[in-house]
Amino acid sequence: MGSGQDKLFLEVAGRPVIAHSWGAFDAADRIDEIVVVVRDGLQNAFQTLAAECKFAKPFRLVPGGAARQDSVWNGLQAINGAAELVAIHDGARPCVSQGLIQAVLLAAAAEGAAVAARKVTDTIKESNGGQTIARTVDRARLWSVQTPQAFRVEVIRRALAAARQQGLSLTDDTAACELIGQPVSLVESAELNPKVTVRADLPLVAALLSRSPQPQTA
Repeated sequence: MGSGQDKLFLEVAGRPVIAHSWGAFDAADRIDEIVVVVRDGLQNAFQTLAAECKFAKPFRLVPGGAARQDSVWNGLQAINGAAELVAIHDGARPCVSQGLIQAVLLAAAAEGAAVAARKVTDTIKESNGGQTIARTVDRARLWSVQTPQAFRVEVIRRALAAARQQGLSLTDDTAACELIGQPVSLVESAELNPKVTVRADLPLVAALLSRSPQPQTA
């Protein structure tokens, strides 16, 4: 972002980015508790945010790991032992809808694993070292995956354990499911669900949040 500030705390549509993401799950009917995996040193900032936003559901703050899969693993260790399903979401995706959260959880309950995704509509090219086009990839079979990604708890634990055992570094939790042969349902995200990656993403995110009803906190 170039601002020296954690992007999750950049204000968009009147609240920090993470407040929108957290609020969506706080308001979701099928979510009983929330585990927030945070970078060490930011615990107080997240505690203050939760108090200011008056989030209603029980939550825990868990330290992150060296890589994404390590952070997810840490979060999984903190969930309620009775939990059967878990949804994993990027804090930097603040536009997630209640309908998408529910649809992904329902698909995971039925299949074991599910992911929000959109069909690729651009023409995709494979390159020669990033310099010239090598070939055109058939986009008919391509999907761009997002979050939330939801799993039966025993499935994602087994999948991530396999990745850890093999020393693999994965950027996506469903990739761990591929290691153990676990099918993953694609749940089409009909609405835009962008991730805040660079500052240029903020105007689009602000516009989407401003036109969508925001979850109400107590």
